Amino acid sequence: MTSSAEAVGFWILAPIAVMAAMGLLFARKAVHAALGMALVMVILGIFYIMQNADFLGIVQVFVYTGAVMMLFLFVLMLVGVDSSDSVIETIKGQRWASFLLVIGLGGLLFFTIGDAVVDETAVQAGIDKVVATNTDPGNITGVAELIFGQYVWVFEVTSALLITAALGAMVLAHRERLTPRITQAEWAAKRIRDNRDVAGLPAPGVYARHNAVDTPALLPDGTPSSKSVSRVLVARDQVATTDGLRDVERHMEREIEEGGAK
Repeated sequence: MTSSAEAVGFWILAPIAVMAAMGLLFARKAVHAALGMALVMVILGIFYIMQNADFLGIVQVFVYTGAVMMLFLFVLMLVGVDSSDSVIETIKGQRWASFLLVIGLGGLLFFTIGDAVVDETAVQAGIDKVVATNTDPGNITGVAELIFGQYVWVFEVTSALLITAALGAMVLAHRERLTPRITQAEWAAKRIRDNRDVAGLPAPGVYARHNAVDTPALLPDGTPSSKSVSRVLVARDQVATTDGLRDVERHMEREIEEGGAK
């Protein structure tokens, strides 16, 4: 039977996992969606450990959360995701096909779960079998025998699906260049010919109190320069404001005026 500590842990962590999964669907930023998926994977690892499957729980946390999800995050942060990408269909009709597949999967899950019968005797027998396997020959050996023995065909098919998904992601993310790439010399010649930004674009943080890439440069009159910040940060709405800097400047000017008046 389920212990009290296991039941309390489930009812605390399960709603958090569901909210993180909902964040994966409704998060406006891709990085936040990836973090929500990472949280779900960590909680799944905890559930495995609570069910006496220690090896599966540790592998879930280390492999999926620690390696795969962190790789996704690094790729998202390095490449950048523009909000306009979500309205462009690389393959025509993929949204309707995805919608139909989601309806089919939802119906399959609904009828499968509806026909499920919970037998406490069978559940307890399964838990006792897991405990006995952990004792002899061991959790890792038992998992290896199942993966590379009874379920080896399912394991190989799943690995093939993962490789296919990775290749499909690369195909969907690939973009053909419509015009030839402009070199740095051509950009410089174009700026001189148009007499615009001849000296180059201002670097972020110039004349500001912070040198981060999300801090816009300040022009001589104190206004921020929009050309000094990457367009990716502007699309993500992650550009730092200059309100705090202006407050500091006003405070310093007020102190100077008061000191001069004395």
